[in-house]
Amino acid sequence: MKILKFTTILMLFSVLVLAQEKKKEGTKPVPKGEVSVTKHTAKINGKSINYTVTAGTLLLRNGEDEGIALYGFTAYTKDGVIDSKSRPITFAYNGGPGSSSIWLHMGALGPKRTKVNDPTYTKNSPYELVDNNFSIIDVTDLVMVDPVGTGLSHAVGEAKNKDFWGVDQDIKSVSQFIHQYTTENDRWNSPKYLLGESYGTMRNAGVVNYLQETYNMSMNGVIMVSAVFDIRTLRFAQGDDISYILNLPTYAAVAWYHHKVPNQPDDLNSFLDEARSFAKGEYATALMKGDGITDSEKNSLMSKLTYFTGLSKEYLLKANLRVTEPEFTQELLRDDHKTVGRLDARFIGINQDLLSQGARFDPQSSAIGPAYKATFMDYYYNKLKVNKKLTYHVSAYGRKGFNWDWKHRSNRGFFPGSANTGVDMAQALSRNPYLKILILNGYYDLATPFYGIEYTIDHLELEPEIKKNIIMEYFEAGHMMYVHEPSLAKFKSVVANFIQSTSK
Repeated sequence: MKILKFTTILMLFSVLVLAQEKKKEGTKPVPKGEVSVTKHTAKINGKSINYTVTAGTLLLRNGEDEGIALYGFTAYTKDGVIDSKSRPITFAYNGGPGSSSIWLHMGALGPKRTKVNDPTYTKNSPYELVDNNFSIIDVTDLVMVDPVGTGLSHAVGEAKNKDFWGVDQDIKSVSQFIHQYTTENDRWNSPKYLLGESYGTMRNAGVVNYLQETYNMSMNGVIMVSAVFDIRTLRFAQGDDISYILNLPTYAAVAWYHHKVPNQPDDLNSFLDEARSFAKGEYATALMKGDGITDSEKNSLMSKLTYFTGLSKEYLLKANLRVTEPEFTQELLRDDHKTVGRLDARFIGINQDLLSQGARFDPQSSAIGPAYKATFMDYYYNKLKVNKKLTYHVSAYGRKGFNWDWKHRSNRGFFPGSANTGVDMAQALSRNPYLKILILNGYYDLATPFYGIEYTIDHLELEPEIKKNIIMEYFEAGHMMYVHEPSLAKFKSVVANFIQSTSK
């Protein structure tokens, strides 16, 4: 009997050993990070800066020190810095979700800039890459970050790309990268900043809190470019009027720019103040009535709605006073056979379907996208010497299994709703009273309307002494305000001043 039990145990042990060996055989090998290191000199504001560029991948590890992803990045560090606490460092990324960082990299932050024909189409190649006199590397080291699925970043080992594709998953992995990069490059005592654009601002709001709560890592400041924290403000969801209200001031700005406002006033800012007051007052009250609104009430509202949007009374009545962003971009210049840009409504494109309800493409994306990609690819592989066998993905869209998980654990309520990371930022601000937030808004940005972020900030229930740590700046341009050179100059000025004033 004892012999039988021993034999059974031995057989079970053998089965377990074989299973473990089989599992090891099926485990993907974990590659090491690969970087290219090059030396350069730039002249910014008349001063020469010697700097090192480290471009490639870092092997991201989880809490058990297991490799989970190769994380792509491009780091610009000033040469000759002896004491790291005297030199700020900024981690920057674009949004999407699913976008690489080439837009901020080649449009505003890096030492080279893609030249485009703002605000219209850029001619075909050869495109022009110029020295960027507005780069921020004179005031801060810079790490351009490409989240998993973009750039060179991808899951390794037992992990899969989809493990990183979601609000919370993305916040965690970007925070892990920043934490690990900071440790490996001895930057713990440096003044630290986050800079994100579009969805990157939603990421910022979560990451600043995650770093603070999980790693005891406080940021000196966070820079939000074309911000959105609450997805509800963008949804145009049936039965929810908030998006229509918050988009109206941007509709007004765009109508003003294209001279579609009846008896148009000269001053844009005063006009937009009127639009804000109308949106949150008469317009919001009318929409709240739903089907209870009377025809006479609609008609009394119509002259102002036409004035602020540039749209006809007939169209607004057909739309039941509610015009979505794609409908607006298609309707405003329909009679001219044109459509206006979503990211930047200063850009216009040809409308080939005059019967369509909504716009089917974004003229700004079409106008500048090819130039950005071509100049970046040439710069990345030929100037920064990144291995050409490593494929750089400008976007995660179209990649196998790309599907964003929009759930966010910080949002309260009985039922799951739209993600809002503003609550994360509010917590970070409340627990770090020295944290400063800079928000940059484009008046002609229909992707993340400026009144939407104003509304979100006003509904975070922040104490007055904390709310004053949020700084707003506005630009007469769009989502990527830096494609407009006067706005790029202002962009550099306000960002540099923000970093310099909060890093001492």
